[in-house]
Formats: sequence, structure tokens, C-alpha cells
Amino acid sequence: MGKIAAELNGIIELNERNAKNLSGVARVIGAVAEGDLFQTMELELDGRPLEGQFLRTARTVNAMVQQLRSFTSEVTRVAGEVGTEGKLGGQAQVKGAAGVWKDLTDNVNLMAANLTAQVRNIADVTTAVAKGDLSKKITVDVRGEILELKQTINVMVDQLNGFASEVTRVAREVGTEGKLGGQAQVRGIGGVWKDLTDNVNFMAGNLTDQVRNIADVTTAVARGDLSKKITVDVHGEIRELKDTINVMVDQLNAFAREVTRVAREVGTEGNLGGQAQVEGVAGVWKELTDNVNYMAGNLTAQVRNIAEVTTAVAQGDLSKKITVDVRGEILQLKNTINSMVDQLNGFAGEVTRVAREVGTEGRLGG
Repeated sequence: MGKIAAELNGIIELNERNAKNLSGVARVIGAVAEGDLFQTMELELDGRPLEGQFLRTARTVNAMVQQLRSFTSEVTRVAGEVGTEGKLGGQAQVKGAAGVWKDLTDNVNLMAANLTAQVRNIADVTTAVAKGDLSKKITVDVRGEILELKQTINVMVDQLNGFASEVTRVAREVGTEGKLGGQAQVRGIGGVWKDLTDNVNFMAGNLTDQVRNIADVTTAVARGDLSKKITVDVHGEIRELKDTINVMVDQLNAFAREVTRVAREVGTEGNLGGQAQVEGVAGVWKELTDNVNYMAGNLTAQVRNIAEVTTAVAQGDLSKKITVDVRGEILQLKNTINSMVDQLNGFAGEVTRVAREVGTEGRLGG
């Protein structure tokens, strides 16, 4: 009976150790199931080291927990670096992983590598765009929403290329080649790009209208047509140019009108003494006005002096001569009239002498 009792006690003790060991396994597995990877199995039980299968089971469970802890730590690190800190290129390193754990690790690393390649390619293209380089496009192989983003960015680059090309063309035609009337044609754009295109076209259209109106007026002036003025609505420096040209047209009109009046009065109507009055003129226009007035003044003085002398002669007064300073043909006329006066004076003197001698003094034969 004693031997049987001892064996029963041994069996009971073994069952108790098995139960405690299984309880430890259940505790650790339960903790793992709840996401707690800091629980491990003791390698001793009631002060006695585990042996045999119990020891192997404990070590296996602990190794599993360690691998899970390492796996979660690495995945968390990579996720934090890539997803939160923005550090690309990270890879999970889980030593000793095999089977599904290795597959999971490889998949996490593939995801991180793909995301790195995608983000870096997108960053390269968007950075190039920000620097004004529109030669790059996203080429990395992607799917799903990233594919939509790739296509959106590539379309954006195409539209920016079209926008830049058209704006450059219009700017070159208008600003360098002097070809007016050009308009930027950018298909498929919207929002701010359409606004920018519309503004460029509005600017080019306004500039075309302004330059053509200015050209019309200045061409008319060059052809002697002073009936046109700049009428296009302008602002700033172009407004100053508009005002300047319109004032020039007004002054030219006044100058032409006054010169025509003086020429008609003096040359056609015979009204001497007229002077051109052109307000606000300066430079060559003032010099021309002064020269016309000087010519009219000289002609008035010359004609009046000639008229005074010839009138005196007609009235029998031979005491006057032309004294005004003249040149050219007027000088010849002055000399001719003065010579005529001298001859008339001589003739009158001789006739008077002979008449006096014969008629008064009775001296015949004079």
C-alpha cells in the first residue's frame, strides 16, 4: 500500500506540475492574444527547473513571444519612420523569422520600399515643377489611389507645359517679334491656370488694341492727317503716352491752322501784320512758329516800306526811299525802286530847271 500511495502521490504531483505548466502556457498565449508581448514562461516551477518536454515547450513559447515582440517592434519602427516621421527607405529587420512571420516581414518591407519609391518619384517631379523644370513625369509603377495621384500630377505637368509654352509664344510674338493679336490656347485647364491664361490673353489683347490705336494715329500724323486721336482706354504709363500724343496732335492742329491762316491772310488776302498764335508749343514747333512769324513780319515790313515809297512817288513826293533791310529778289526790287526815285528826282530837277530858265528867266536854249 505504501508503494501504491507513493506512486499515486507522484502521479498527482506530475498532474499538478502539468496543470501549472499548461496554465503558464495558457497565460502567455492569452497575453499574446490580447496584444501583450511582455509575458513569458518561467523556466522553473516551484523552485525546480523544468525538464524534458515542459522545458522545450516553455522555450518555444518564449521564443515565439520574442519573435513577435521583435516583429512588432520593427514593424512599429518602420511604420513610425515612414508614416509619422516621413523617413523613407526604412526596412524591418527580424532575425530568425520564418514562415508566416518572414512573409509578413517581407510584405511590410515591400510595402515600405514601394511607398518610398512612389513618394520619392512624386517628390522629384513636384520639386522639379517648383523649380520651373517641367521635363519630368512620374514613371514609377503604381495602382489604385496612387495611380490616380500619378495621373493627376502627370496631367498637371502636361497642362503646365502647355500653359508655359503658350505664354512664352505669345510673349515672344508680342514682346520680341512685334506680332500683335496673338492669344494663348491651352486646352483642358481650369481654376487658377485658366485665370492666368485669360489674364495673359486679356493683357495681350489690351496691348494689341493700344499699340494699334497709337500706330493708327501716328501713321495718320506722318501722312498729314491730323483728324485722329487715341481713344483706347488705357492706364498708367500708356495713359501718359496717350495724353502726350493727343496733345501733340492738338498742337500740330493749332500750328497748321495758324500757319495756314497767316499764309492765307498775307499771301492770298493781302492782309499784312498777321502773326501765328500757337499756345503751349515748345522746341521745334515753337521755332517753326517763330520763323513763320518772323517771315510774315519781315514781309509785312518790306511790303509796307515799298508801298510807302511808291505811294509817295504817286503823290509826287520823291523824298522817300526804301530803307528796310532785304535780300535776294526783294533787294533787287528795292534797288530798282530806289534807282527809279533817283531818276525821277533827276528828271524832275532838270525839267524844273529848264522850265524856270525859259519860263521865268527868259533864257532860251536850255
